[in-house]
Amino acid sequence: MGIAEGQLETWSQPGKTAQFTDTYNSIRGNLLDASAPYPVKNVDVHLQGSYGNNTNVWADSDVDIVLCHTGAFYYDISGMSQAQQGAFTAAFSANARYVYTDFKRDAESFITRLYNGVVTGKKALHIPGNNNRRNADVLVCQEFRRYYSYERGLHGCHYGVALYVNGSRIENFPKQHAENCTAKHQATNQNFKRVVRVFKNMRNTMIEKGLLADKVASSYFIEGMLYNVPNDKFTGSYQDMWVECFNSVVRADETKLTTASGLHWLVRENSSVCWPSADFHIFTTALKKYWES
Repeated sequence: MGIAEGQLETWSQPGKTAQFTDTYNSIRGNLLDASAPYPVKNVDVHLQGSYGNNTNVWADSDVDIVLCHTGAFYYDISGMSQAQQGAFTAAFSANARYVYTDFKRDAESFITRLYNGVVTGKKALHIPGNNNRRNADVLVCQEFRRYYSYERGLHGCHYGVALYVNGSRIENFPKQHAENCTAKHQATNQNFKRVVRVFKNMRNTMIEKGLLADKVASSYFIEGMLYNVPNDKFTGSYQDMWVECFNSVVRADETKLTTASGLHWLVRENSSVCWPSADFHIFTTALKKYWES
């Protein structure tokens, strides 16, 4: 029973990165060019997703890039006391002159001039690859702050990004996600990201064999799922680690699992940043069946 150790070890290895690096550097340079119609000094460009988190596998093709406007920010102050909320509101009473809708308009216009065949999706702009460049998705967003304290000009908050899709705001924390995954990797003797790649390759193989529908288990959710596994489960052979990690996940209280950022619940209904419970169970059931087949 189980998948051969040699196969798991192969799956644990990262996919090719050379063309990905060139793609990111090239697009990043263009997005930060002084000719851009948005204020470049108030823009942050960074990676997110599999390449950004170093959990990429051979089947990964798209480079996920964040283009974030930092000259203004969205916020959530619901976690503070009424007094702290009052102090915050008094300090930030004026709205920004250059807002997200302005930035999104200018960024989309600029990117479609830079590249041919750009497709505007609900969340990101898709830049088709060519012989020298891989496909890339550019998420156009604005800085987001989730405050937990504010007093006398001093504040505590989690920095993330936000954008609007069909009138609803989507908030996420890609940098915290990446930092926590790296810390987890270091705390598990460099095994966390290897095991993530194993699970991602299993997902891809099951999709290819028609054993799992596409888009049931995103890389983001797989990373979050395994982030909840205790560090001491990432020891031994790859077969040992797979079994220990899988058992830890399916025995856990799914309502208490968090994303890798630690700032969203992993499994919840009717949320664009959470994994629907049905899909979570479909994935874990498919994993068990494939492992035992």
